[in-house]
Amino acid sequence: MSEYPKVKAVEPSQGKRLRVTFENGTVKVYDCTPLLAEEAFRVLQNEAFFQNVRSDKHGYGVVWSDDVDLAESELWLKGTAEY
Repeated sequence: MSEYPKVKAVEPSQGKRLRVTFENGTVKVYDCTPLLAEEAFRVLQNEAFFQNVRSDKHGYGVVWSDDVDLAESELWLKGTAEY
């Protein structure tokens, strides 16, 4: 099993994107738009809810609520490096 860098910080951006900073200093942009088609993530269509994202206190991903979150591996693998 691979280790992925932990999430240090997250900022919501325009177009349902997240700007994620990892502990190793890498910054990636993750597009949440494809998730909106999934029942579990439809609540992200609500802009106020989407803006309420925060990093998991242990760095294992980002969290909106007890039911809606994304793992650091998902963010790392599918995020686009920011230059």
